[in-house]
Amino acid sequence: MIRILSTKTLLPNQKQFLLNAGFSVIEANFIQTQNLPFDCSPIRDNLIFTSQNAVSSVLQTGDIDSLKHKACFCVGNKTKSSLEQHGFKVVETADYAIDLAQIIISSYKYQSFTFFSGNLRQDVLPHMLGNEKIDYNEIEVYKTVLIPNKIDTFIDGILFFSPSGVESYLNNNSITSQICFCIGTTTAKALADKTNNVILANQPSVENVIIQTIKYFKEQP
Repeated sequence: MIRILSTKTLLPNQKQFLLNAGFSVIEANFIQTQNLPFDCSPIRDNLIFTSQNAVSSVLQTGDIDSLKHKACFCVGNKTKSSLEQHGFKVVETADYAIDLAQIIISSYKYQSFTFFSGNLRQDVLPHMLGNEKIDYNEIEVYKTVLIPNKIDTFIDGILFFSPSGVESYLNNNSITSQICFCIGTTTAKALADKTNNVILANQPSVENVIIQTIKYFKEQP
């Protein structure tokens, strides 16, 4: 039986896809996020969210009514859905931060932005906006903490959903022959010097990581 490790706990229906395919599934949260207190006063005209974790933290401020009239720019359809469910207006969405930065540079260069970020965020978006001298500020609203679990069971495939998840896994485990299924390019880059057995999701979603996992192993002789 194919054994799959998910480096975060899946939703019941997500896990069921793998079970229905005949796989054994191990789940462990290799990271956790914690909301941080922050000052909500120096807010620019537009808001940038690159993760659902940032949305969750901002929603806990108790001052979201003052933000809802501002336009939102976000990474990921689930981030967009979370914002819209709480009454925010999303004007631009992209699959990756680099794509969102390019949209802002191309069409919104002379507007101002507040980027709600986490402590382990990638540098690409701030770097690109800074190079173009776009008016923006950054507020750290959550932090990611590594939980480096030790996995003693042999596994055939590993599902990774973030660079920090890769880092946490590698703290107590190694990658040998396992196939690594990654949600996006930045996650895959974190494995660049560890293994060549990397398969990238066609879309940056948990569901597509699962689809690629099932497809890969079902196609093996």
